[in-house]
Amino acid sequence: MFNPSENTAILLILLVAIGIVGWSYNRAKEYGKPGILAWLQSLFLMAPWLVFFACFALGIYLNIALILLLLVTSTAGYIIIGNRLRAEGLDALLRQRTAEKIKERQESTNLEKAEVSETQSDRTTETFLADKSNLTPEILPIEEEDLKIIKNIFGVDTFFATETISYQEGAIFRGNLRGEPEIAYSKLSQNLKKALGDKYRLFLVESPEGKPVVIVLPSSNDPQPLTLAQKNLALVLLVTTIATTLETAGLLLNFDLFNNLGRYQEAIPLSLGLWVVLAAHEIGHRWQAQNYDLRLSIPFLIPSFQIGSFGAITKFESVIPKRQALFDVALAGPALGGIVSLFMLVAGLILSHPGSQFEVPTKFFQSSILVGSLAKVVLGSQMTNTLVDLNLLTIIGWLGLVITALNLLPAGQLDGGRIVQAIYGRKTARRTTIASLAVLGIVCIINPANPIPLYWALLILFVQRDLERPCLNELTEPDDTRAAWGLLALFLMLATLIPLSPSLAGQLGIGG
Repeated sequence: MFNPSENTAILLILLVAIGIVGWSYNRAKEYGKPGILAWLQSLFLMAPWLVFFACFALGIYLNIALILLLLVTSTAGYIIIGNRLRAEGLDALLRQRTAEKIKERQESTNLEKAEVSETQSDRTTETFLADKSNLTPEILPIEEEDLKIIKNIFGVDTFFATETISYQEGAIFRGNLRGEPEIAYSKLSQNLKKALGDKYRLFLVESPEGKPVVIVLPSSNDPQPLTLAQKNLALVLLVTTIATTLETAGLLLNFDLFNNLGRYQEAIPLSLGLWVVLAAHEIGHRWQAQNYDLRLSIPFLIPSFQIGSFGAITKFESVIPKRQALFDVALAGPALGGIVSLFMLVAGLILSHPGSQFEVPTKFFQSSILVGSLAKVVLGSQMTNTLVDLNLLTIIGWLGLVITALNLLPAGQLDGGRIVQAIYGRKTARRTTIASLAVLGIVCIINPANPIPLYWALLILFVQRDLERPCLNELTEPDDTRAAWGLLALFLMLATLIPLSPSLAGQLGIGG
């Protein structure tokens, strides 16, 4: 029988998702056909989540085949709508260019007519300009000679600058983007580097009004390497995480390592397994960072007495060229760490047999949709028992998946937050950060006995809530394939962290 109290968090997620769908549709109508197409594209991305969790909340179990069908259908629809949207956008761009040319011709004609009247009023104007006390120009932080050179990099085929505004140590150039953002940015950045070398960085971003603007900042504003104090902190966290992984291993083996230091050898295998997952995660990040010639800081490991470690915080030490690079680096870490964890979990389940090292209640498998479903597929009728014997690899893989899923939460500078920022932009990333904190807060209230959501919420709030720095080219979005991979990663994150309800677990035969 369906019990609403068991599914409060899931129903809340569904209500929020439906609210977002309705709100985004009202916003999309204002932009006509392109807006509706963009809304449909986002709906295709959300469809698997909505269907899956709606069925889950109603106690309906979807097998692997149906889940894969949902994902394939969603991806195909996303790509088809994306192609329609780009075609519609190209037509709109051509109409815009035609309108701009007509406007430029009209302005040129009006300017010629106005020259006569301006000549007649020169004396009056000169008298007015003689008193410049009320016309003090804005002082820009960029040197005047450099500013003149920078203004010359713009053109009618890239970005037509119409206004210059002081911004931090550089300047913002407002105007009209001409052509595809990626091509325009490539030409502008090449022109700037050819004229002034590496003295400045050029950013092509979206203004709060939703219009493309160019920002030029000195390269001295680039992310800086870690200080000695920060490196020392990273070393302290490394030593602490070694201790917490060993302590967690000891607790799982039913002894307190700190009170039984002589038994440290028993805790080493499980601790090493966790370090394999953590190492795979970091290797994934650095592998993709190397492909884009990006520098990453040494990792700041996050110790945890509950699961050994919550992963690591890694900072970019160089500017990110485009959103595709941000996506690839962000996804590679949890992808490799998740694959290693999943392999360990499945291998451990296959190797599990009566008399294996760990004996756990089968009700523990109700704490994760993904792990519980995989355990049911591999162990079969054993999941109806009260207790089940598990191989060591099962526990390591399970903990690894939890660590990976926590880092995929769509918040701030977590891997999930960076993925959302890369695919959907900074505005959406800010909203998902707030939503993630809200959901973690609600989970803390519903299940106060579990300290992990509270710990993670505080970590995000005080350390990781800020978004990643803007990319040099912030306007060019990742392709549809990457968006689909990002969707899959976020889907697996939810499937790992959301528990099975007792009613659905009973239908599946999980737990005695």
